[in-house]
Amino acid sequence: MKPILYVGNQNYSSWSLRPFLLLTWGRIDFDMQLIRLGGEGYTKRQIKEVLAVSPSGTVPALRVGDDVVTDSLAIAEWAAEQVPTLWPAEPMTRALARSAACEMHSGFGALRSELPCNIRRRAEPRTFSDDVKREVARVEEIWSSLTRRFAGLYLFGKEPTIADAFYTPVATRFRTYGVTLSADAQRYSDVVLGNPAFREWEDAAKREEWTMPYWDSV
Repeated sequence: MKPILYVGNQNYSSWSLRPFLLLTWGRIDFDMQLIRLGGEGYTKRQIKEVLAVSPSGTVPALRVGDDVVTDSLAIAEWAAEQVPTLWPAEPMTRALARSAACEMHSGFGALRSELPCNIRRRAEPRTFSDDVKREVARVEEIWSSLTRRFAGLYLFGKEPTIADAFYTPVATRFRTYGVTLSADAQRYSDVVLGNPAFREWEDAAKREEWTMPYWDSV
């Protein structure tokens, strides 16, 4: 039986986008089931349809046989056990890739709060808070320094890794809210947003019929 990846609304769920990308990049054969988020229980992780497939009440969740792996980073590590090239091969480079992915996974709270993921939206220009500006600068530093150091289209060379899966949703946020980036950071953003796996996800997001009004107005 193929693994099943449970995801949330493709237009809004940045966390769900990450494992979709890395499973696709790793050529892991999987099925995907979408669960509509929002409504009763959403803010308390008590959506009945999610709890039916994910004991944590969250998506993404990956069912492998009788087991369910929740959290995008845990799913990433499971995928890397199947396809080791999803992390760089050299030990220190691999450690740097993990460091970059973990920084994104646990940080950048202002970006998440003030620039929510909304792939199909193009918001009017706005003034960003100091916290957002600082976090944007940090993301630019990560993207620019790593692409220069490893001389590739992606953060760690010519092929995407788990780190790129974790930063692709950030690139969508920058595009949605018209964030002006440095030349190096913009080149990287263009690469990940042009990746065929992301374009597949984006096309599905554009076709979604339901909306989450708050995220369309913030």
